[in-house]
Amino acid sequence: MATVEKMPMLQEGYDRLTVHLKQLKVERPQIIDAIEEARAHGDLSENAEYHAAKERQGQIEASIADIEDKLSRAQVIDPRDLSGDKVVFGATVTLLDEDDKTVVYQIVGQTEADAKSGRISYNSPMGRALIGRKVDDDVEVTVPSGDRYYQISKIEFI
Repeated sequence: MATVEKMPMLQEGYDRLTVHLKQLKVERPQIIDAIEEARAHGDLSENAEYHAAKERQGQIEASIADIEDKLSRAQVIDPRDLSGDKVVFGATVTLLDEDDKTVVYQIVGQTEADAKSGRISYNSPMGRALIGRKVDDDVEVTVPSGDRYYQISKIEFI
């Protein structure tokens, strides 16, 4: 029997998924009503409203199943409960790039990643390069634009 792979995430990410799931479950009966209304218009083969509603229903059902799966496998981690001198899931890492410019990233789960806000997935190229490293370690990351080099200047659990 296959083991279920846990999905690490922060409480914030878990809460966001829970809210999205509730929204989808509220929308579900509305779509069913829209399908019934469109069906009442007659010929289904040329009924654009019916086909659009059926497509949306499929999207909602797929999203609900996906979110329920993620929530069932969630392993909620609070970074404030962590400590140590190595980069782990939830850590906030301050890096110096090749130009001594400071870059700050928090290592988060796949569903929470948003590089623009400094949150990178633990299994992204940067996340994988950082996990297990210590302060003053040099890190090389291969990204689409080429190789990038960083030095870890600080690890925080906030």
